[in-house]
Amino acid sequence: MKHFFKKLAGMFSYDIGIDLGTANTLVYIKNQGIVLREPSVVAMKGDKVKAVGEDAKRMLGRTPGSMVAIRPLKDGVIADFEVAQIMMRHFIKKACQRRSLRGPRVLIAHPSGITEVERRAIEDSAYEAGAVRVQLIDEPMAAAIGCGLRVTEPIGNMIVDIGGGTTEVAIVALSGIVYSQSENCGGDALDDTITQYMLSSHNLLVGPRTAEEIKIRIGSAHPLQQELQMEVKGRDRSTGLPKTVEVRSEEIREALQPKLEVIVNAVRKTLDHCPPELASDLYDAGIMVAGGGALLRGIADLLHEQTGLPITIADDPLSAVAEGTGRYLQENDDVFDD
Repeated sequence: MKHFFKKLAGMFSYDIGIDLGTANTLVYIKNQGIVLREPSVVAMKGDKVKAVGEDAKRMLGRTPGSMVAIRPLKDGVIADFEVAQIMMRHFIKKACQRRSLRGPRVLIAHPSGITEVERRAIEDSAYEAGAVRVQLIDEPMAAAIGCGLRVTEPIGNMIVDIGGGTTEVAIVALSGIVYSQSENCGGDALDDTITQYMLSSHNLLVGPRTAEEIKIRIGSAHPLQQELQMEVKGRDRSTGLPKTVEVRSEEIREALQPKLEVIVNAVRKTLDHCPPELASDLYDAGIMVAGGGALLRGIADLLHEQTGLPITIADDPLSAVAEGTGRYLQENDDVFDD
C-alpha cells in the first residue's frame, strides 16, 4: 500500500536537484539531466524584479542609481532570504515549465560547514519558491557522486570542490563523509584579490566582471610553460579617467598565492584527519578536483606539488555538483521518504 501511494504521489510531482551556488545555479531534472545553468544574480528596481540570471549578471557594475544587481548567496549560504526565494522560484519555473499540477520535490546541495539556521534558510527558501518537499545533500558528497567516484564502497575517495563562495574538501567512503573541511575561499575571493591587486599595483579601478576575465584569461596557480599577458581597461584612481595597462600572468599568480594557500591548507588538514586505512587508498586514487576553481591553470600541478598525490580534474567540473544531485535522485527512490 505504501508503494502505491508513493507511485501515486510521483504522478503528480517531479524530482529535481539544485546546485544553489554562490556564483551559478544549476537545475537537474530527474531522467532528463541538467536543464538550467545561470548566474545566481537578481536585478532589482525598488521592490520589483527587473532581471534574473544571465540577464541580471550583465548588469553587474552597470546599473543606474535606481537599480541594483544582487547576489543573494554569499560564501555558499543565503545572505538575502527574500531575493534568494525570488531567484529560486524563477529558476524552478523556468526549468520545469509546469510539468505537473504540484510543485517539485527538490534536492539541494549545500556547503558541509553550514549551521542549522543556514540549513533552515535554504529549506524555507525552496518551500517559498514552490517546492512540495525539500531534502539537502552535502556539496562535497554531491560533487564526488557527480565525478563518478565510488562513494558507496569501503575505499577512501577525496574530493576538492572549489566553488564560487567556498572550497569544500572531503574524504568519502561507504556513502558517508569521513571528514570534511570548508573554507570561505573560492572563485569570488580570487576575483576580489585581483581587484585589490589592480588597485594597489596599477592604481586601476576594475569591476568584478573584469577581475573574473583576468583570472580566466591569464590567472594561474603554478608557473606556466609559456607565461601570458593581456590588456586591462579600467579607471585611473588618481585622474578618474579611463586607462589601459598591460598585466602579466606572473604578477596575477603572485597576487593569488595567499588565497591559494588557504585551499592548499584545507587539503592538508583533511589529509591529516584521514584514517590510515583510507589514506593508503588515496595514494592510488589520488584527489579529484571539481568546481569552477578546477579550471584555474596549474591548480593540479600546485596540489600535486604540495601533497605528492595524483590529481585528477573532473571531466565537467562546473556541473559536478548538479550531476551528483541528479545521480543521487536516480539511484535512490527513498530520498524524500520521512
